[in-house]
Amino acid sequence: MSTPMNARLWTLLLALSVVWGGSFFFMAVALRGFPPLTIVFARVALAALALALACRALGLRLPRSRAGLLACAGMGLLNNAIPFTLIVLGQQYIPSGLAAVVNAATPIFAVLAAHALTTDEKLTPNRLVGTLLGLVGVAILAGPAAFGQGAAAEALGIALCLGACLSYGLSGVWSRRLRRAGLAPLPAAAGQCIASSLMMLPLMLALDRPWTLPAPGVDAVAALVALGLLATALAYALYFAILAGAGATNTMLVTLLVPVTALLLGWLALGEALAVRHLVGMAVIGLGLLAIDGRVFRALRASESPAPSPPAPASPPHAAGSAPGHAPAHRPPPRRPWPGRP
Repeated sequence: MSTPMNARLWTLLLALSVVWGGSFFFMAVALRGFPPLTIVFARVALAALALALACRALGLRLPRSRAGLLACAGMGLLNNAIPFTLIVLGQQYIPSGLAAVVNAATPIFAVLAAHALTTDEKLTPNRLVGTLLGLVGVAILAGPAAFGQGAAAEALGIALCLGACLSYGLSGVWSRRLRRAGLAPLPAAAGQCIASSLMMLPLMLALDRPWTLPAPGVDAVAALVALGLLATALAYALYFAILAGAGATNTMLVTLLVPVTALLLGWLALGEALAVRHLVGMAVIGLGLLAIDGRVFRALRASESPAPSPPAPASPPHAAGSAPGHAPAHRPPPRRPWPGRP
């Protein structure tokens, strides 16, 4: 259930869009000094440490039950390890701003995953329209140019980031286990970061062998620390604060703001440029998200609904057709409901 957004919640939402949008910038800078798997491991390990310390300071217990550990393991895989790895791999081939634009399609995949794997979150008309618009936007992003000669690298980068969107969508279905296990948001976030750290550690040691790499630059180290502490740990705290105060519908608005932040950072700090089709694709994806959100349609319907009929004048005592103390027998017919409403 969504509630009205006040100034505090809008401030938190904008702050979340900055730190999440900054994650693409931080990954681009971190890639200058670290290989992909090392970046992902450091990101989730730093976030796990920060979130675990926050839980301890607040007197919150980390997950210990079998159901809680299983839920965190699944979220660590689907919400952290897989998508973080695919995004950072994709950013080796495409600019950080384009990676953020592709990532904005996550709610589209979340709707499709929920429709396919749940019984109570099926496609509604507005979700269907939004999903189709989102898929059109993704197709425009890739476009014929992405598959032309010399554009295979861009197509691969987009495909990797779309794989991350699919993983995020599946994590939305799996996250129901967190609620069933009775986990509070902050311990759940800490648990999934701990789980993904344990998953990434052996992969990083076996494939990246970071001890054999040259010393990274200060900029890459700073970006890696910011990625873990700001774009992951702090982002989780902001996300759950907004979710508790504004509801899931309002919180989803951040997906419209993150690409803007990432595009600005990529343009200002990294000198990145996007093609016109990338911007058009982002706009179509944005329309799809607005359709899925539904509030625009509800506002239009509310503005077009006929005004309620004025109350009937009070009847004089013992009016014809009525008994003393009762309403008259004749009543005006009920107004016809808005088409499509129950």
